[in-house]
Amino acid sequence: MMNVNALRAERGTLLAFAAAIALVIVGGIYRPSFVQPENLATLLLLASFIGIAAAGQTFVVLIGGIDLSVPWVLNAMAILLTTTSLGQNDRAWWAVPLALGAGVLAGALNGLGIVLFDIPPVVMTLAMNGIMEGLVLGLTGGFTCGACNSYAPPAIVWLFTAKPIPGVANGLLLWALIAAGVGVVLSLTLLGRRIYALGNNPLATYLSGIDTRAVTVIVYALSGFFAAIAGFGLAAFGQQATLGMGDPFLFDSIAAVVIGGASILGGKGNYWGSVAGAIFLIVLRSVLQEYNIGEAGRSIASGVVILIALLLYGRQRAEF
Repeated sequence: MMNVNALRAERGTLLAFAAAIALVIVGGIYRPSFVQPENLATLLLLASFIGIAAAGQTFVVLIGGIDLSVPWVLNAMAILLTTTSLGQNDRAWWAVPLALGAGVLAGALNGLGIVLFDIPPVVMTLAMNGIMEGLVLGLTGGFTCGACNSYAPPAIVWLFTAKPIPGVANGLLLWALIAAGVGVVLSLTLLGRRIYALGNNPLATYLSGIDTRAVTVIVYALSGFFAAIAGFGLAAFGQQATLGMGDPFLFDSIAAVVIGGASILGGKGNYWGSVAGAIFLIVLRSVLQEYNIGEAGRSIASGVVILIALLLYGRQRAEF
């Protein structure tokens, strides 16, 4: 049944890419400038933020879990980066690993809570989201601290915003590298095979001798890692970190994975589907905006798309 699941996942990926292309055409019909290379590059750049956060969410969903702590892990790591580096490159060499490590730690704690205390993923990750929010507000005095208005280090800004290739920001190139790396991990490594096995049949995976607890902790740690990178990207493009900057990514990171063909029950999906889902979400909102659809309408449309995706392939039960 693994081959069947793979075919279903590929179908979801192709459908998401096809839908995104169709929306681009619709936008181009209404306004020809919509399909100009500069505008398309901007849309892809916006999609990259969702796509990077969705990388970690993809790992989690593939084992049948969910990570609701993405918004404030993302937000907290962006703030940790700016407040420790103080916008200086000579501090970035330790501020960046510190923030990335803190993101990994937050994710790993999610995994440990799930495997050691049998806390449901929804409860554990939602609690972690609240803990991270509380830590940020408490340690920054409600974001009134002297370092809270610090800028992102120039090296990080360059990493995400520079355009060595005309019209193409480094952030897109970084996303492409992440997509290639995640694809290799899921397709060609032992960890990837164990992730799919755990998502398809946890009991059989455990009985086969695989340390399912370790896999779970690793997966949630990866989610924290990618949430931190997404936070770095947002801080780089906005120059600073702000409270609430991660809030939209709770819905978007999950939506991208589901639209891309992954089963919320685990065991079926791939990161290329999440890439397609992230692009589709951004293009959908941009097209609706071109047609002067308000924020309420755009939110309703996004919700309807998720329901359709679930009806099409998101609810298919994983089989091993």
